[in-house]
Amino acid sequence: MGPCTMRYDLDQLDTLLTVMELGTVTAAAARLNLSKSVVSKRISDLELELDAALFRRNAGRIVPTEAAHRLADRIRPALADLRAAAEAAGSGGDQQIRGMLSIAAPVSFGTLYLSPILARFAAAHPGLTLRVDYDDRFIDLARTGADLAIRIGPLADSALMARKLCEDSSMPCAAPDLLERLGRPETPQDLTGQPVIGYSHMPNAELWRFGRVRPAVSEVMTINNGEAIRDLAIAGVGFAMLPGFLAEPAFAEGTLERLLPQTANRPLPIHAVWPPVQPIPAKLRALIDHLTKEFSAGAPWKRPT
Repeated sequence: MGPCTMRYDLDQLDTLLTVMELGTVTAAAARLNLSKSVVSKRISDLELELDAALFRRNAGRIVPTEAAHRLADRIRPALADLRAAAEAAGSGGDQQIRGMLSIAAPVSFGTLYLSPILARFAAAHPGLTLRVDYDDRFIDLARTGADLAIRIGPLADSALMARKLCEDSSMPCAAPDLLERLGRPETPQDLTGQPVIGYSHMPNAELWRFGRVRPAVSEVMTINNGEAIRDLAIAGVGFAMLPGFLAEPAFAEGTLERLLPQTANRPLPIHAVWPPVQPIPAKLRALIDHLTKEFSAGAPWKRPT
């Protein structure tokens, strides 16, 4: 097939790069806001036009061929330049960022602190569409196609890029009335047998861990949301282990008390993470820079009001 008869287009090439970056058709479809059948057809049409296999398919997985890697290395910088030129032309030369960004974050942190930050970002970039998913479950960026996620806690080893936004910590706490009834624990071992509110996404043996000490707490309720755990703790249902962004405002109001102040808090670094795409899209770079600036003064819940 001669070069003059080739009919592949930029959408096909962009789809190729997205599938290679995310590793699955499902994730690429989510990123591109397309159906899986459309993504698959774009790839198969491109393979037909090029007369070359771009992926090896085995047991539901796809692996890029050497031909795909060679093609991607050549077209990746060219597509980035074309996209930038098209965006500039479409915006009358004002360099406005356009397109869609998919963002994932934990529910309570998202609703309390991230939403106003994203509102300011959206106002500054009206050409962008933001798709935000608040979920306390672990979000796999490769599976969902999300452009960026907020992770709370130590990062697991992965190929993801990361930018630390601020530092938080988890701490045990309880309502004053509950402490009057049950007494104030002086050591982690004193929590043994005490009623606690569990968190659905973490076993109690890990949630209530103090170094090597893991008291055998008595779970009276399990909840999948941090704000609900805080509210139940304020109501005196049981002891709670909360992140600072939920606990510290309650401490200031006197509705919760910090337990075991002599025990070091467990660090909870907060990061933005994203796939290792190169070159990084302008819209994603703008979001990362915006988050970095917003958190440059430290954690919002620790700032003087």
